[in-house]
Amino acid sequence: MTASTVLDARSLRAWLAKWLEWMLVRRYSARTVDTTRRHVEQFAIWCDTRGLVRPEEITKPILERYQRFLFHYRKKDGRPLSYSSQAGKLVAVRGLFRWLARQNAILWNPAADLDLPRPEYRLPKHVLTITEIEKVIATPDVRDPLGLRDRAIVETLYATAMRRSELVGLSVYDVDIERETVRIRMGKGDKERIVPIGERALAWIAKYMDVVRPELVVTSAEQALFLTRLGDPFTPDALTDRVRKIVAESEVAKKGACHMFRHTAATLMLEGGADIRYVQQMLGHSKLETTEIYTHVSITKLREVYAATHPAAKLGRSPAVRVASVAVAGADELLADLDAEAGEEPEPKREGRASTKGGHRSTLR
Repeated sequence: MTASTVLDARSLRAWLAKWLEWMLVRRYSARTVDTTRRHVEQFAIWCDTRGLVRPEEITKPILERYQRFLFHYRKKDGRPLSYSSQAGKLVAVRGLFRWLARQNAILWNPAADLDLPRPEYRLPKHVLTITEIEKVIATPDVRDPLGLRDRAIVETLYATAMRRSELVGLSVYDVDIERETVRIRMGKGDKERIVPIGERALAWIAKYMDVVRPELVVTSAEQALFLTRLGDPFTPDALTDRVRKIVAESEVAKKGACHMFRHTAATLMLEGGADIRYVQQMLGHSKLETTEIYTHVSITKLREVYAATHPAAKLGRSPAVRVASVAVAGADELLADLDAEAGEEPEPKREGRASTKGGHRSTLR
């Protein structure tokens, strides 16, 4: 073994590869590992340009310099990184050095006392009023088979407040019509949860499954609930593009896609008086400082809260316009988390818009 081989094995990049492998072995989700890789590789590139190649060369002042670098960094459009983006990159770096210390690769952890940027609590950008959300939901042309499918999709997003990746992962067996619940198997961090779903959404899903899905499905082995016109399961980006077009066609004065439904549902439930711990379970948030003492909430009680607070819970409910502000302990933190999640959806491409001429079907994925 040469000296250069030993040097390479002890380099920051070599330890980074070992850490990512360690995460995979311990069943961290592929999404978590990929996000962590991107964040820490950016830090490794920053170190390379400054001649820092080994983890033991990194000190707390150096990490603070990197933190200032992130603060002053500007994206291609000239905008700074958001708080959540800066914090996410620093959390990844902090995790790497905590692991290195546990592996005895370094004598002490220089990131142990690294303070993250203070969170910014802003008014939600991706929230619709009840009148606006009803207008968006009514946009798809249900006389067209794919329009009926789209109506079932947006009804499901709104009724369950699930993430786009979670809707993409739904199978035909995950919807329990009798119990009025949905099992989300592809949650963030590979965590499962069961959430209520409203009568109206169930009615549209049932109609889609009876009338449209049999015409789309190519093979009986396909279990995905929602399918494209080619009979394939949606990808997250394809679902975002489809939902974004529906929102644009509704002509509401706000832009958004799948996350808009999630954020709107949570906000309206809080405004309706829902206890924040039930909204937390609904969203699948595993940690919220104001609710850390709760370890379990029964689906029965969650369904009761859902029925009492979610505008879409009942088939015949007339939506009443609410203007009350959310004044629930911990609501700011929960809504800030939702606002940060919005970054998981890609921004619309600016090169040009696809033509919508030629009928509704031509614009569908």
